[in-house]
Amino acid sequence: MTIDTEIRHVTKPGANLFLELGFAPDEAKRLQAASRKQINDTRLLKQQLMEELSTWIVEHHLKQAEAAEILMVSRPRVSDVVNKKTAKFTIDTLVEMLSRVGKPVKLTIG
Repeated sequence: MTIDTEIRHVTKPGANLFLELGFAPDEAKRLQAASRKQINDTRLLKQQLMEELSTWIVEHHLKQAEAAEILMVSRPRVSDVVNKKTAKFTIDTLVEMLSRVGKPVKLTIG
């Protein structure tokens, strides 16, 4: 059995993926804008959660290794939080980490 790994099409950076998928131009533009907004909103939420964790670490004068033990993650994961590497985390993971340090997250919908 062979697996087909041939690349037949590559979407150029910055291109509208929805347009390439065959959506009408107006719909593709709307979908791309909505997608970018959702991605940005998620990134901002992750940054806020990471800021809370970073502040907690500083306030408790913890080294990353000490914080990692309390948060039940590796030291490099703590470094990723402190350096706001949002792409490496889900919102769930960050909420769970905050819960472990006594900072439960409450959701407000506005």
